[in-house]
Amino acid sequence: MRTRFLITILLLSVTVPVAAKAQFGSGIVYDPTQAAHALQQIEQGQNIFTNSVKLADNAIATYNVVHQMSMAPSSLYQPYLSPWSYWAKLNQAANTYGNSQSWMNSANTGSNASAAYQQASVPRTGQVAGYGNLSLAGQQQIAAHGATVDLNDSVSASNLQTLGTIRANAQQRQTAITALQSQTQSSDPAQHTELATLQRINQALILQLQQQQEANQIAQAYTLQQIVVQKQQQDVMKIGFQQASQFQTGYTAVAPSSSGAAAAMRY
Repeated sequence: MRTRFLITILLLSVTVPVAAKAQFGSGIVYDPTQAAHALQQIEQGQNIFTNSVKLADNAIATYNVVHQMSMAPSSLYQPYLSPWSYWAKLNQAANTYGNSQSWMNSANTGSNASAAYQQASVPRTGQVAGYGNLSLAGQQQIAAHGATVDLNDSVSASNLQTLGTIRANAQQRQTAITALQSQTQSSDPAQHTELATLQRINQALILQLQQQQEANQIAQAYTLQQIVVQKQQQDVMKIGFQQASQFQTGYTAVAPSSSGAAAAMRY
């Protein structure tokens, strides 16, 4: 009906002036091509207006659904939540010989890790006596074992510091998560506005990134420890190859000659 009404108005606006002017001999005639083009433009404008109304209706409906969900009572989703644990502080060690307490403090806080690790371990020594008088192969073997000890001490102390720092920050992290959870479950309408919801989403993503970074740090620490263990195994295999390579030469130099041994055994 609306389209017919628009077409009627257009035809009247075109034909009436033509008829009026034709009476005075103006020479203006009706152009059906231009009239059809004008009708097409009117229909396109009407379609654009209709689509815009539909988009607005969909937006309003979506907002109403989100608003109803945000205003839902917290009792609907609280039963599905469950508590979770975080890294609590380690229990204090017995400290029987007075050298374990500092290690535990470092594991809880990440501070003084290198000194604490050395205090709870066999102390380092200098080069073994007579190292300079050994053969080149002997020096290489002693140096390889010494490097394994030094590297293992460094990696272990670094890992102790990393894990202790993560454990020390666990309580503060739990506080942030608890606050985020409380705001999400709140029945206060101010906590369920679009801006407040987006802000909590951003905070949750940041917490996830931080936790992923901590997981990466733990994985890196474990990988470094495995590299040192692999080095130790490789050293043992290399020493075995060196000894096997030198066995024939050394045995020939010190073994007695067997020439005439068979004849001597006959007497």
